[in-house]
Amino acid sequence: MSWQAIGIFDSGVGGLTVLREITRTLPQEDTIYFGDTARVPYGTKSPETVSRYAHEITSFLMRRDIKLLVVACNTVSAVALPGLKRQFPLPVVGVIEPGARRAVEVTRSGRVGVIGTSGTIRSSAYTRAIKRLKPDAEVLTRACPLFVPLAEEGWVDNQVARLTAESYLLELKEAGIDTLVLGCTHYPLLKPLIAEIMGPDVTLVDSAEETARTVAAILADKHLLRPATEKGNHHYYVSDIPAGFIRVGNRFLGGRLGDVYQVDLDKDGEEC
Repeated sequence: MSWQAIGIFDSGVGGLTVLREITRTLPQEDTIYFGDTARVPYGTKSPETVSRYAHEITSFLMRRDIKLLVVACNTVSAVALPGLKRQFPLPVVGVIEPGARRAVEVTRSGRVGVIGTSGTIRSSAYTRAIKRLKPDAEVLTRACPLFVPLAEEGWVDNQVARLTAESYLLELKEAGIDTLVLGCTHYPLLKPLIAEIMGPDVTLVDSAEETARTVAAILADKHLLRPATEKGNHHYYVSDIPAGFIRVGNRFLGGRLGDVYQVDLDKDGEEC
């Protein structure tokens, strides 16, 4: 089983930041990534619909013989993770628990900020996860919806990005948080700018980095790691035409995106 791939999926391209951290942490591992570009965004959909999409994508990845599943989508992690863990016989890792766990580890004051999409913030998933681990924590949240298009456009350090970030983050900064969770897979692209605005006294928690650490720990514990001398291969699938995914994905991965194949989940994952 150690030679099987790690399966990763997201509603679109944002999960590539999670893939990037996994390949940095575990360069010997094969990965299979699925971006549901035909049905993005998930944040506006009902929990029932999101759960159905997640089940369909997981079934597709299972047919490609994966050994662990990473749900690199905050919306799916918030509403569908327990169902996936019940329905499929393999380790399933979301992006919320690792980020929450790290935030609790590093906070000194117990005042933790969380930024994410409107859907993720509305779900209160990070707040619940943090308070499960540290009931006396004070969790302050802020939706930052414009960060996603800024990241996809590559506008991560110009005046538009700076003014947007200052507007979003001012309230959290004034509230005196000492830890800030980047609760969306797009946000690591804006990490240097966010760090600069929040200042050196605020620790940033990158859920992508923490998820990669969790994956490595689980595979090591289950003796499923490939030999460190190997070099992993990476395969990409999307549910809509690949052009937009490739353009933005190259920005996310630094121009290292390989071939991307379009598949039809309604036709049992046939390539188009």
